[in-house]
Amino acid sequence: MGLRKDFTVHRKRGRLRRERRVVSAVAGVDLRVDRGELLGYIGPNGAGKSTTLKMLTGVLTPSGGLVRVCGLEPVPQRTRLARRIGVVFGQRSQLWWDLPLADSFALLRHVYRVPAADHAARLTRFRGLLALDEFLDTPVRQLSLGQRMRGELTAALLHGPEVLFLDEPTIGLDVLSKQAVRAFLAQLGATGDTTIVLTTHDLADIEKLCRRLVVIDHGRVVHDGTLEELHASHGSRRSVVVDLDAPWPDGLRLTGATVTAVEADGRRVTLTLTGATAGEVVAQVARAVPLRDLSVREPEIDDVVARLYSAAR
Repeated sequence: MGLRKDFTVHRKRGRLRRERRVVSAVAGVDLRVDRGELLGYIGPNGAGKSTTLKMLTGVLTPSGGLVRVCGLEPVPQRTRLARRIGVVFGQRSQLWWDLPLADSFALLRHVYRVPAADHAARLTRFRGLLALDEFLDTPVRQLSLGQRMRGELTAALLHGPEVLFLDEPTIGLDVLSKQAVRAFLAQLGATGDTTIVLTTHDLADIEKLCRRLVVIDHGRVVHDGTLEELHASHGSRRSVVVDLDAPWPDGLRLTGATVTAVEADGRRVTLTLTGATAGEVVAQVARAVPLRDLSVREPEIDDVVARLYSAAR
């Protein structure tokens, strides 16, 4: 509650003077994440996402406010907390660079003091879910980025954490690797056994994985709710693209939709929904002009988030 993190910065003023200024990276965040949630935590660069995660994991000491993770204070109880959380930060690896991946997993069992049977059972599960067998004996430095990320996810989960913090887990991955990571996280989240907090700039991760979305900007929460609520509150609209057998009739007006584009000599029309359902609009079009094909386009999350950032500034 009221979580804050202030940094002191010095700026040169003239030849001999330096100005001291306090900057709030996180400026009073109130956030509660329930057990088993899969939370998307997003914002532009410098918004305070990574700073928040570092305070939640005990890396940074808050400047103010109250923070508890698994009932523990992250900084003074960091050792105890480390055994109950998993962390994947894109810029920091928990794998041993020159050792085979399997050896890293074996060493982590001893670091976290995991019983051998529990470790073996979890590793068997992740080997199947993440298709690890083909590169288990490969040194980490020789793994592709996608293979290493699958290894990082496994390493973060082998001790059975209650909470998993993920910072940009799909950054730089190819399409197939992204799909594999997202499918794994979706399955992990579906069990409800692990709470997941995900920060990402890839908004497709949010669309495919997160029921709840928190948007932070300038250190403050500017949205906390579902993706559908975000679209509704910032004017996002679904659209229907219709391909016609005849040109669009001049002066045709529809109830609950507006024409936003006319192409291909009037035979392809984009209609933005303003109150009617897609089915109702298609029925109106079909009564007025022969219809060949149609598609429904969902609003782009990138656009609505960009508008939200602009409104918050």
